[in-house]
Amino acid sequence: MIIPQIVRLCGLRHNGRMTERKPPGVSFESFVDKQIRDAEARGDFKALPGVGRPLPGDDTTYDELWWIKQKTAREGLSVLPPTLALRKEAEDALAAATEAPSERIVRKIISEINVKIRDMMFKPPPGPPLGLKPYDVEAVVQEWRERREG
Repeated sequence: MIIPQIVRLCGLRHNGRMTERKPPGVSFESFVDKQIRDAEARGDFKALPGVGRPLPGDDTTYDELWWIKQKTAREGLSVLPPTLALRKEAEDALAAATEAPSERIVRKIISEINVKIRDMMFKPPPGPPLGLKPYDVEAVVQEWRERREG
């Protein structure tokens, strides 16, 4: 993390112990500003990682949920309604079936996604309508055969 480096480089910690205390009557802001100016004058900030590059996420609009969005992006999470997530999963399954190495795997992929689609069709959807119906396994297998032959 970069904060401990800045604290160390500013001289707030020196040899494992705190350096000078804030003098009475001096605001914390001006005391810290002085520490930063002194460290900058010594050139302590020149070796920090990312020097010369813009800060990430330099967006002009403020978003109170910025940290949640960064965490979900970092962890690859999705916050889609179940029906939309299933639509995406169905598209991915169809794409995986076209690239499958054998007819048995094509049938397995399409059968598994069809079970999920049927389950969602017979439950009241918690979001937008699904708008999907199960795939025709034989039609997908036929398309797969034609691509393999061609």
